Amino acid sequence: SLASTAITCFTRGLDLRKGTEDVLCPANCPLWQFYVFGDGVYASLSSICGAAIHRGVISNAGGAVRVQTLPGQENYPAVNANGIQSQALSRWASSFSVTPATKDTALEAVGRSVSTARPSTGKRPKKTLDKKAGNKDCKADIAFLIDGSYNIGQRRFNLQKNFIGKVAVMLGIGTEGPHVGVVQASEHPRIEFYLKNFTAAKEVLFAIKELGFRGGNSNTGKALKHTAQKFFTLENGARKGIPKIIVVFLDGWPSDDLEEAGIVAREFGVNVFIVSVAKPTTEELGMVQDIGFVDKAVCRTNGFFSYQMPTWFGTTKYVKPLVQKLCSHEQMFCSKTCYNSINIAFLIDGSSSVGESNFRLMLDFVSNVAKAFEISDIGSKVAAVQFTYDQRPEFGFTDYITKEKVLSAIRNIRYMSGGTATGDAISFTTRNVFGPVKDGPNKNFLIVLTDGQSYDDVRGPAAAAQKAGITVFSVGVAWAPLDDLKDMASEPRESHTFFTREFTGLEQMVPDIIRSICKDFLDSKQ
Repeated sequence: SLASTAITCFTRGLDLRKGTEDVLCPANCPLWQFYVFGDGVYASLSSICGAAIHRGVISNAGGAVRVQTLPGQENYPAVNANGIQSQALSRWASSFSVTPATKDTALEAVGRSVSTARPSTGKRPKKTLDKKAGNKDCKADIAFLIDGSYNIGQRRFNLQKNFIGKVAVMLGIGTEGPHVGVVQASEHPRIEFYLKNFTAAKEVLFAIKELGFRGGNSNTGKALKHTAQKFFTLENGARKGIPKIIVVFLDGWPSDDLEEAGIVAREFGVNVFIVSVAKPTTEELGMVQDIGFVDKAVCRTNGFFSYQMPTWFGTTKYVKPLVQKLCSHEQMFCSKTCYNSINIAFLIDGSSSVGESNFRLMLDFVSNVAKAFEISDIGSKVAAVQFTYDQRPEFGFTDYITKEKVLSAIRNIRYMSGGTATGDAISFTTRNVFGPVKDGPNKNFLIVLTDGQSYDDVRGPAAAAQKAGITVFSVGVAWAPLDDLKDMASEPRESHTFFTREFTGLEQMVPDIIRSICKDFLDSKQ
């Protein structure tokens, strides 16, 4: 039999090197921290001990588990079992299964256990922590949205400040570590300090001590919306590619509605956590506008983004678990938004019925849609193909990685003039433009712009594009037949088909198309 290796709560399938390995899971891993994909067959991204508890092979008391490496697959399902909610994943390169390890292996591992305090990164922790740099493993830009309402009162307000101070110190704030700022919610929100103001824990602690209690209603919704929109700008110190997080502290319940603020935060790519202290009692529930206020505001309702403390007293033991959540950057699902995580290809009709001046109006439309997205090497990407009977790739997804360059490339597209073979053009784009990015992280969209009847079949090529994971929008002008447009569009066809009689009508469609793209993006993430 194999000797078993002691692993940590955080060791993933992909951290193991052998095809079959016996491991020993520690006791008392925090269930909410487990990151598990699938059911029975787990994506290798999953925590091994989490998968073993999910499968029922061990309990939270830990124990020996046999891990078998398996090939990757598509569509790992999300299943709730044994206190763990696994998540869905559309595909991953490798998998594993877990079964009970044989009895005699457990004995050999005794005395060789490994500390479980730190997630295993496979690297030995360096003892000399560069104080200025801070904790480089924790990548986060955090706004603490603190409760400054009459609900909490001066005394508990001070306890809240102490707690936030402890969280700030444990985060490991530094130039290359997490950055934090504070916003106080009361009648009107007030940004107390921004991310850029301090990069050392000492300074942050001092700034928190100095905060004055404002009083007023707890208009948390208003403060959350204000913070999501105004706090994380580049001028105010937000960093590119670092998760944006708002931690809302709520004593009791909000005086206003959180639903709209939650939607705005998700749209702005902000991950909202709610720390509720002293939840409303049964008698008080009658005064709460919306009992489900936590679920309306958090990034996802999977339990990860909500956190409860019974009172503001004796909160020290709650500091570390909260810090671990805030530093789990791979769990920050809301950082990805429709604006920064999609690929859009434009398929532009260059046939002779369009004409030079209308062709310019089509290019203006393409620019106006592209302009709305955050185009960068780590963000969204844009490509364009012009077609007649032939196809001419104007530029691909990786040719230009700044918005200025993409917009200038669109302006420089020259009108071809010729016939209309839309079906061929869709097949060409699926193969040559989307082919190279099909395993990338971004969601794929194709916008087909045409002014007339296609000489070839569009239904087959459009179905193949959709099967390849591309969402198709059809935008028709002038003589484009509605049947063709509907045949090309993704389901539901009504919301993916657009038509205007005149080329000048394209401009009015831009906001609706952007909204539809964002809606599709959000629906695909739920």
